[in-house]
Amino acid sequence: MSRASDRAYNHIRSMILSGELQPGSQIREEALAELCGVSRTPVRDSLRRLETEMFVRRNESQRSFVTNWSLDDLKDAFELRAMLEAHAARRAALRITRDQLARMRDHNGQLKQAIDASRPDVPRFIDSNRLFHATLLEAAASERLANMLMQVTEQPVILRTARQYDLENLRRSHHEHDELLIAFDNRDGDWAAAVMTAHIRRAFHAYAEAHSTDTEIRKANLAA
Repeated sequence: MSRASDRAYNHIRSMILSGELQPGSQIREEALAELCGVSRTPVRDSLRRLETEMFVRRNESQRSFVTNWSLDDLKDAFELRAMLEAHAARRAALRITRDQLARMRDHNGQLKQAIDASRPDVPRFIDSNRLFHATLLEAAASERLANMLMQVTEQPVILRTARQYDLENLRRSHHEHDELLIAFDNRDGDWAAAVMTAHIRRAFHAYAEAHSTDTEIRKANLAA
């Protein structure tokens, strides 16, 4: 893929992940080409790549749209993530180094500071949470597993999960990380996998509840 195509791909993908391009919205090649500073060909190449990654869908008339995931799609994504991250946690418990464990404690400490602010700092929470899970995956030491997880965890609907959290869910996330660290201290892979499975399942239910509430609000607004 050319540099122009890479630039367009990264730009469009970033717009989808940030929410600048909303789920269900139509993607217009001409406008994106102008935004990315490239011709339409690199944009078209990028959209094909994003389609294989399920960020973009194409309808029967070949128009492109940002993928709008259903609750069933969401459930499937979280179930896959739970299986993969539980496996990563089990591997990490047997391989983690003192340095990696120290970094994970630091990331979880930063996460707690974000929660304990007078107004929870959700962007800081998201960044610290990402670093915590990235270090865990580093400790799992499996390139194949890392590549598989990237496909699941970088879907927009997953990345937006923490933005749906209330304070109680933010605190639970921190406590679950604490329990993972204790399991790693004890080199107990089964314990770590069980905690991680519960951690991801709770995240699904938090998002599903918020998803249902948002749907009802949209219906009420349409009826008003």
